[in-house]
Parts: sequence; structure tokens; C-alpha cells
Amino acid sequence: MDTTARKKADVRLARIEGQVRGIRTMVESGRYCVDILLQLSAVISALKKVEDLVMENHLNTCVVDAFQSDDEAQRSEKIREVMDVMATFRRQ
Repeated sequence: MDTTARKKADVRLARIEGQVRGIRTMVESGRYCVDILLQLSAVISALKKVEDLVMENHLNTCVVDAFQSDDEAQRSEKIREVMDVMATFRRQ
């Protein structure tokens, strides 16, 4: 992962970590279920943004490198990897 993407991901993950701690406190203190659900939705959305960031980085680095190489097996491997990940996203 390149340095810029790593820093962006780290900032987002630190924020998510704080949100999850807050949700845990909400659960422990018996907060209203709908409030907890809304916070869970916010965390899921934030995680999806990190997911997008990591995927974009992968495409712009690992996949581009593979396609610029002369190694047909490496290119095929990267296509299969991306297709597998995309299939996982669709199942979510």
C-alpha cells in the first residue's frame, strides 16, 4: 500500500475504532436500540470507504504493475484476485 493511502486508511480506521468504542459503551449502558443501530450503520459505511480506498490503491499499484509486466501469469492472477474480491463484495 502506498504511503498516502496508508495514512488515509490509518486516519479513517482510528476514527472507526473510536466509533466502535462508543458503540460498545452504548450497548453496556443500555442505550436505545435504534441509536445503536444508527451508529452501527455509520461504522459499516466508514468501513466501506476504507474498503474502497484499499481497492483503489490495489488497482493503481499491484494491478497496474502486473499489467505493465511481461508476465501473462501475473496479469491473469491479478484479474482473478480482483474478480474474487468483487464477488465477495456482491455477497455482502
